[in-house]
Amino acid sequence: MKRLISSVLKTNLSFILFLVCAINFAQSTIEYKGKVFDSNTKKPLALADLVVNNANISTVSNKEGAFLLKVPENLTTNKLSIVYLGYEKLEITLSELDTSNAKIYLSPAATVLAEVDIVTIKNAKELVKKTLSLKGENYSVNNVHMTGFYRETIKKRNRNASLSEAVVKINKQSYISNKKDNITLIKARKKTDYSKLDTIALKLQGGPYSSLYSDMIKYPRFIFTETDLNNYNFSFDRSTQIDNRLVYVVSFIQKLGITSPMYYGKLFIDANSYALTSAIYNLNVTNRSEAANLFVRKKPKKADVYPTEASYRVNYRTKNGKWYFGYSNILLTFKVKWRNRLFNSQYTLQSEMAITDWNINETLLTNKPLLKLSPTSILQEQTSGFSDPEFWGKYNIIEPEKTIENAISKINKQLKKSS
Repeated sequence: MKRLISSVLKTNLSFILFLVCAINFAQSTIEYKGKVFDSNTKKPLALADLVVNNANISTVSNKEGAFLLKVPENLTTNKLSIVYLGYEKLEITLSELDTSNAKIYLSPAATVLAEVDIVTIKNAKELVKKTLSLKGENYSVNNVHMTGFYRETIKKRNRNASLSEAVVKINKQSYISNKKDNITLIKARKKTDYSKLDTIALKLQGGPYSSLYSDMIKYPRFIFTETDLNNYNFSFDRSTQIDNRLVYVVSFIQKLGITSPMYYGKLFIDANSYALTSAIYNLNVTNRSEAANLFVRKKPKKADVYPTEASYRVNYRTKNGKWYFGYSNILLTFKVKWRNRLFNSQYTLQSEMAITDWNINETLLTNKPLLKLSPTSILQEQTSGFSDPEFWGKYNIIEPEKTIENAISKINKQLKKSS
């Protein structure tokens, strides 16, 4: 578990949320904009998967349920699948979808009691071990070339201090290979307001590679080594559904008497194949000093720095009987206590990556020069893209929330003043 943190601690204060799709540049596209709602409560559904059938093109709804999907014109007769944990899968033909204000309503899935009671594996820990052992059967054994959108934000209390966005190419290695995934930068923009950041030299977990390392099927050694498994208590929760499939829910938490920071959360496991469909988990930061040691590598002598929250989420998508990494979200909150100041500082770093296109053993087509990133890379400062409404072109991105739209608006105002 500690290796997860130590493997990604070498990047500076940097985070990102994002989502992208590589589309043939010569082809015209149709944009679909809308929101996803619960059909009963009419509340927006965050992080719903929207996937174009037979095309590998996808996006995800933002925290406000909003989405923007760009699809080549020749695919508008395809169906769009909308999938959300605990809800019935919905399919809509793209040509029938409102392009400017689509409203999509998902119905909660009916509880499946009969099958829930007949769990073939009665021991939750054994189910997790079986899930980890079946990666060769359930996940791709081929190299997969993916396109992803990545966005990171750093906030000081509730005020944006840094915003970064990028389109990346990911060479996702086979799940039965020990080779690590690698990332190539296609396009990026970044703006940091250093006046809102304390002059603290911190090195924290972050960057695009952290998103990939949250893939616990590809990198189980970061969370569930054989030793780590023995330090957790596992138990069954009430089952649910996703994509019209029964899903077992396994809760895990570190055993009493273990004081070192470990994880707690839920694993969502497909009842038929025993594949992990998603995971939502947190790091236990109760032991403040040890938790701080896991994240902070350098700080001023007059400041105490420690995490108050560290939460993670990873989602997988299925196609033709295989599961693929689809989405990752990481949120870290840190408190900085200065010994000679009356008030403390609080920083929230959030990154999100979503896969928007992929193909097996094929090269991603792009007319842009590519820059290969190292696991310690951070995005360079680049503000010009924020004033260009066509900056992303035909790439799919996560629709920005209102707070991010406001941040971009402020950046544009600053650019105009400085020009």
